[in-house]
Amino acid sequence: MNIKEAKEEIKNTLRAYHRKDEQGRYSYPLIRQRPILLMGPPGIGKTAIMEQIARECGVGLVSYTITHHTRQSAIGLPRIMSRNYGGQEMSVTEYTLSEIIAAVYDCMERTGKKEGILFIDEINCASETLAPVMLQFLQNKTFGSHRVPEGWMIVAAGNPAEYNKSVREFDIVTLDRVRRMDITADCGVWMEYAWERKIHGAVLSYLNLKPDHFYVMKNRGEEKQFVTARGWEDLSELLKNYEELGVGISADLMQQFLQHPGTARDFYSYYQLYRKYGTDYGVAEILSGTLTEEEYKERQEMAKKAGFDERFTVTGLLVDGLSSGLTEFEAMDRRVSLLHERLVQLKAVLDTREDMQVLQQFIQDKTKSLEVKVEKELIGSGEASLEQDVLFSLEEYDLVLKKEHILDKTEGFERLKDLFEEEVRERKRLLERLQESMEQVFRFTALSFGEDQEMILLLSCLMRNPVAMKFISEHGCPSFFRYSGVLMQEKTDRELQENCRKLLKISGEGEKIG
Repeated sequence: MNIKEAKEEIKNTLRAYHRKDEQGRYSYPLIRQRPILLMGPPGIGKTAIMEQIARECGVGLVSYTITHHTRQSAIGLPRIMSRNYGGQEMSVTEYTLSEIIAAVYDCMERTGKKEGILFIDEINCASETLAPVMLQFLQNKTFGSHRVPEGWMIVAAGNPAEYNKSVREFDIVTLDRVRRMDITADCGVWMEYAWERKIHGAVLSYLNLKPDHFYVMKNRGEEKQFVTARGWEDLSELLKNYEELGVGISADLMQQFLQHPGTARDFYSYYQLYRKYGTDYGVAEILSGTLTEEEYKERQEMAKKAGFDERFTVTGLLVDGLSSGLTEFEAMDRRVSLLHERLVQLKAVLDTREDMQVLQQFIQDKTKSLEVKVEKELIGSGEASLEQDVLFSLEEYDLVLKKEHILDKTEGFERLKDLFEEEVRERKRLLERLQESMEQVFRFTALSFGEDQEMILLLSCLMRNPVAMKFISEHGCPSFFRYSGVLMQEKTDRELQENCRKLLKISGEGEKIG
């Protein structure tokens, strides 16, 4: 299965394990709650989905890479205790609390979440001294004599032997006590994630063109050559930052992340063309509709004469330009919506107060509330940043009121409404510019390439982008619906024709046999 399918299966399992009866007791037998064992190549997102699952399901998460641990930290330190057996005092060995189990209790205390996921990565790469401990952990859900708390599901991950020399094989007794999920690299699934993570447009465009380069694992004698999803994501982040800083990007840089020389060289060449085509075609001007008629025709003719790779690259550049605008609008839309919500809450507070001085107290209360949410891990980093941005806006509003000597709550709130309305108007202006950009992209693609593979690529990229689909569903895009409808009809017609041919062939064979 791919990583997306694994994520959904783990979420379903978590819900099943956490079901309770009328008395509030877990209804799924503890002895039947098998740990999940994710086995797959490195760098495909096994760790990342655990964070997503915990956030989406509202449970705690404790993650450990077992190769970083010793036997003592896993099961605790030994200590000599005195015990009375049959009237005779004897010295026995007990163990202090496992560092890993202690981390689970710390998470419960810090966040207030009594249920969660204990995730152990690289479990089949444990040291020789830890190997028996890991087998006991998977079989009995314990570290030494300390059991994983009730309500915490165990998920472990490992790499198959072909990817790691230090891998240890699990015996049948252990495998019979876990749910093994074999994960495969899937470029299409990763691309959905990549749009959300705002991966560099050159990476997205390149992998659309050459999906077989997404994941590479080869052995050249003792040398390991590989490309992973993690490598693409980390390279993307560096490319974006280097571009903003104006730092030169070399072929050697690519190979530091894409450790397969052929893929690294190929992507470096593509990246150079990607940057050049962006300038040659004036993608920013196409999106804004600011090219003169003569300039537009020049770009259009250049696109018509372009080869296959260039056409796909230009389409990728257009999509990347749209994605930047979509991301900007989504951020503004969320901020304006939350700011409106906060102003409604402020209005309710003002109804019980004398003047606008309450705004400062309101901001302080919301700031403290945000700090608690962050400390208890009740909010993700993205949501926390959004909350902070809104608080900054409220602080700016408060400063305006003070500068204008407004204390009366009726006059003050009216002024706040004016300030908010200006932000609403700015949102509307950005929305209109983005709608126009979308139409310009479809127009240029249709005039330059027709309704062939480039149009299909444009539509598929938008369909895989959750931000784009949310925007289109809420604000529309006539060209998207028109071209997607035409292409879907063509697909249906081709399928019907193919079915007819099959039926005619079967009918002909039947007559021949008869």
